[in-house]
Amino acid sequence: MRPIIFARLLGPVALLGLATSVPALAHHSFAMFDPSKPMSFEGTVKSLQWTAPHAILWIEAGKVGQYDAGLWSLELPTSPGNLNKMGWSRTSLVPGDKVRVDIDPIRDGRRAGRFKKAVILANGKVLTVGNIPGAGATTK
Repeated sequence: MRPIIFARLLGPVALLGLATSVPALAHHSFAMFDPSKPMSFEGTVKSLQWTAPHAILWIEAGKVGQYDAGLWSLELPTSPGNLNKMGWSRTSLVPGDKVRVDIDPIRDGRRAGRFKKAVILANGKVLTVGNIPGAGATTK
């Protein structure tokens, strides 16, 4: 439908409401990840991408189950601002850190997933995401 005709049918108030709801549509759900197939693995941090709407943890790992060795992209379940409130910072994980992670893998088979609750560093330090049920925002 052409925008002009659409505007006449809906009216200016309805269009204003539609225009203000568009940003909410841009935020995706986590349905692309499969919580019925949780995975844990160890790897080396390549980077922590401190960007909105969700931070991304990049981990280089050896063979993990059916996956060949390679780079994994793990989406954290919240924004850098919220992670900051939970005790994280853009330098909480740095390239070269050896870590263990728990994830829900992406459904399409790529080396990607949703970070679940905690990352455990080789030195025993634990970083958790507190807005996931049962997980507190703690560091040891």
